[in-house]
Amino acid sequence: MTRLLATLLGLLMLASCALFGGDDLDHVPLGGQATLDGVPAALLPYYQQQLDWRECRRDFQCAMLEVPLDYGRPKGQRIELSVIRVPAQGRAIGSLVVNPGGPGGSGIQYATGGSSYWGAALLRSFDLVGFDPRGVGESTPVECLSDAQLDTFVASDPDPDSPAELRRSHRLTRAFFAGCMRNNPELARHVSTVEAARDIDVLRAVLGQAKLTYFGASYGTFLGATYADLFPQNVGRMVLDGAIDPTLSSVEGSLVQAEGFETALRAYVGACVDRGDCFLGDSVDDSIATIADFIQALDTETITDTSGRVLTEGLAVYGVIAPLYNKDYWGILDSALQTGQAGDATQLLLLSDAYTMRGPYGYTSNAMEALYVVNCLDEDERLPQSRVAEVLPRFLKASPTFGRIFASGLPVCSDWSVRGRATQPDLDAKGAAPILVIGTTRDPATPLRWAEALAEQLDSGVLLRRDGDGHTAYRSGNACVDDVVESYLLSGAVPDDPTDC
Repeated sequence: MTRLLATLLGLLMLASCALFGGDDLDHVPLGGQATLDGVPAALLPYYQQQLDWRECRRDFQCAMLEVPLDYGRPKGQRIELSVIRVPAQGRAIGSLVVNPGGPGGSGIQYATGGSSYWGAALLRSFDLVGFDPRGVGESTPVECLSDAQLDTFVASDPDPDSPAELRRSHRLTRAFFAGCMRNNPELARHVSTVEAARDIDVLRAVLGQAKLTYFGASYGTFLGATYADLFPQNVGRMVLDGAIDPTLSSVEGSLVQAEGFETALRAYVGACVDRGDCFLGDSVDDSIATIADFIQALDTETITDTSGRVLTEGLAVYGVIAPLYNKDYWGILDSALQTGQAGDATQLLLLSDAYTMRGPYGYTSNAMEALYVVNCLDEDERLPQSRVAEVLPRFLKASPTFGRIFASGLPVCSDWSVRGRATQPDLDAKGAAPILVIGTTRDPATPLRWAEALAEQLDSGVLLRRDGDGHTAYRSGNACVDDVVESYLLSGAVPDDPTDC
């Protein structure tokens, strides 16, 4: 989940200095008017709708966009998507549609994040447009569990290692999907990434843009690449930051991600050891073992926060991995692990809650529910429980700390009767304008190799590599990355392929 931790903890990302003054770049107006060439007649009412913008949330503008629930039946049920527009602070050259990832992340929160997420040059020159994708947040959300039930689901054992624990794990996932189908079965069947990408094309047209200008992070790169493959002729300037490799199977994707989190954890403990007198151990391996032993002990031991809430093994995993998304939070993880070792779970639970979008009075969004439903609809291969032991050695080799947890999560979608897509699409977006694909060397959630693979797959992909830690590259404190991204979005300047920052 891209940088949602900052929002929930009430912390601002450390923003690098603005790179551009008001006249440093030629602001070339984007696009021309949207045309309706090639739009099926049954979809024209959606493409021709007028958004009723209203003032909201300080100086922003909000509207609801209508789209068909099922694009195969466009005259059937309609759903609404919540859209927000942040007007440019200067002379707007067009709209920049943004998505923060997830799946389940709120584009509304992303667009309104100000300088925490966006450089001064972009804020000055674009109307930032965010939307909650179908099934997410304020856009006809999927709802599967009550808050109390979701608490139980999120806190459950991530590494069931006995027959009883396995049975309980499958009971919980079956109950989760049963809740989705009980509350809104048709919606649960129609929140796939392909459908969300088709929604973006409706939004592009309604915004009056002949070409889409788009910034997607993390899962938002998969959404953007899917759009580009469906509508290559409508791609304008597109940035895919923290890219996902869409060709990987669920097993291969989880394997690479497990390795990514292991790499990020080792970078974190390595920094602790390098400072000297590390509270975790005298070496990286010792420190990793300390964290792994602490998490594993929670399978049988109990520590609580000041209210008596229990830190489970599952919640501890979320609490540890959340700060790995941003190097600025490593100090928070230091404190959380130290207090956790002393028997106080308060800080680790706060980190876990930030990751899962849980507030003091319940969940602040349906991000965790949307995450599972969208991923399972997108998945073309479902690994049964009987095959976990077969792949486990590969996971343990890739990630001694997290490998068993990632392997144990592979059968989740098998507990849902609704099938995902039949085949994995080949996303080449042939004919699209240049697409900027970004990866970071020690990104825990979307490893660099994924960006390299996506840039190679896209017919017009251009690779930008950041040497650094944390999830995603733009606004991470790397002036080189910010320069390349903003020059591309503002003036269309395409960097060399590849470019290293």
